[in-house]
Amino acid sequence: MKLVPFLLATLTLLGANSAQAQSASEPASTNQTAAPASPAPLHITKLGITDTVVGTGEEVTNGMVVEVHYTGWLYNHKAWNLHGAQFDTSRDTGTPLQVQVGAKQVIRGWDLGLLGMKVGGKRTLLIPAYLGYSTQGSGNIPPNTHLVFDVELVSIKK
Repeated sequence: MKLVPFLLATLTLLGANSAQAQSASEPASTNQTAAPASPAPLHITKLGITDTVVGTGEEVTNGMVVEVHYTGWLYNHKAWNLHGAQFDTSRDTGTPLQVQVGAKQVIRGWDLGLLGMKVGGKRTLLIPAYLGYSTQGSGNIPPNTHLVFDVELVSIKK
């Protein structure tokens, strides 16, 4: 039996159990903003970029020096927002990170993921291990770990 998206939303609002909601979501529209009906993949294979706020002004290109606030999490395919344990943030100090994009000062996922951002923009980067710390890991980041970063472009330095 196929349920229309309206019925799915109604079941969700009424607190239908997750098994019922998941099976009902299969024929539903993919334009919903709720958590995905199926879990995210255990392994990610390419850089994921989601703009949550589009900034204004000049876009970041290779070679630019930028200031960025960030928070980094280990990727958790079971979490609704894919954010696992937090491992670092610039927000605690209140001082943004200054980096030259494309100069290999940060992981490759950042060099690629910051391109095209505008000042004031906020973006979530889903970084596969090979664009992060690969097989070496770093500090409390285990080897072969996918990462999630929420970044905010504070400024572009001239």
